[in-house]
Amino acid sequence: MPGFEVFGKEEEKEIQDVLKTGVLFRYEFANERQGVYKVRTFEEKFAAFCGTGFAQAVTSGTAALKVALAALGIGPGDEVITQSFTFVATWEAVLEVGATPVFAEVDATMNMDPRDLEKKITAKSRCIIPVHMLGAQARIKEIIAIADKHGIPVLEDTAQSAGGRLGGKHLGTFGACGTFSFDSVKTMTTGEGGMIITSDGDLWRAMSEYHDHGHDHAPNPGGRGGEKRRFVGSNYRMMEIQGAIGLAQLAKLDPVIIAAQKKNKAALKEAAAVLPGVQFREILDETGDTATHLCFFLDSAEHCQRVNKILAKAGCAATCFGANTWHYYPKWEHLIAGATVSRDGWPLTTHGKRRYIYDPAALPQSAAYIERCLGFQLPVKLSDERLAQMGEALKKAARA
Repeated sequence: MPGFEVFGKEEEKEIQDVLKTGVLFRYEFANERQGVYKVRTFEEKFAAFCGTGFAQAVTSGTAALKVALAALGIGPGDEVITQSFTFVATWEAVLEVGATPVFAEVDATMNMDPRDLEKKITAKSRCIIPVHMLGAQARIKEIIAIADKHGIPVLEDTAQSAGGRLGGKHLGTFGACGTFSFDSVKTMTTGEGGMIITSDGDLWRAMSEYHDHGHDHAPNPGGRGGEKRRFVGSNYRMMEIQGAIGLAQLAKLDPVIIAAQKKNKAALKEAAAVLPGVQFREILDETGDTATHLCFFLDSAEHCQRVNKILAKAGCAATCFGANTWHYYPKWEHLIAGATVSRDGWPLTTHGKRRYIYDPAALPQSAAYIERCLGFQLPVKLSDERLAQMGEALKKAARA
């Protein structure tokens, strides 16, 4: 899965372009940079790749979520509905802007269940964040239809699915905006970094200004404008070296990275089919799958544990998502406990009162799927020897 597997002369060339100018900052220094604007070019090419109008580069996928939420006007008193299976950053960003995360069930796609989403909508719902988890599509068309009916914007968390599509349309382009992560273990990587895409020019302008202390960026991106600021912002600027790496990685995303992962996923899926009673995760559009993971369900959590013990002994351990503390709602002990570094417990507590109580048993449908799910992260480079080793381990596990 990680784009670093294909680092090469292309990334080196792009980085050298930056080092020759000596300018690491994405704005200003027009004379010194000699026309080299790597972050700006990365934004332009990423937007074109996704088939949308605008892209805003930021420091991380988490920052992308926060900047997008801020630009959408989300804040204290608002509820943001997301899903029970996601990386903690999704709901951390919601808390960062002062809003309240509300969690919906997932279904066999391991993404948001639209039926439960509708049940979670209240008069306080101000944003919906479906997550295209582990490389594959959420039921985004159904989610958009529900959101439109209630007049609620959709922010697509596409952190783990860069290059993914549904019916030929890029993930991240269905809602008001889509966010991406380029951290060290993502399909394409800049080490750290993120991106927000949108077709709404006004929304992009708000994100552009907010991510750079409110600077108006007129003209953008050579100078930072006339220092006229419409609102308070913060600092989530991407550096030129990150933008340089992003350009090289983007050029490899479809033809090299995703193509290799699809080939490897097909081979590993065939090997995993020997497991008795195995059911593979529902993929809505196989051609648009980025193939970062192979996920499957067994008949019980205990069966998963037995199988994974054998796989681990053979050096081929899968991820048991029911025990995963990064991505699964009941395992977020700090959220459930309301633990923060703030003296008064903000943002989970205000004036000594908990704003929301999170019951670890509140989402039984999600538990029924996630606790009997195993997954393999797919590398870009998978040798025949490693594939054979995994195949043999799966055959042994099939007898568990």
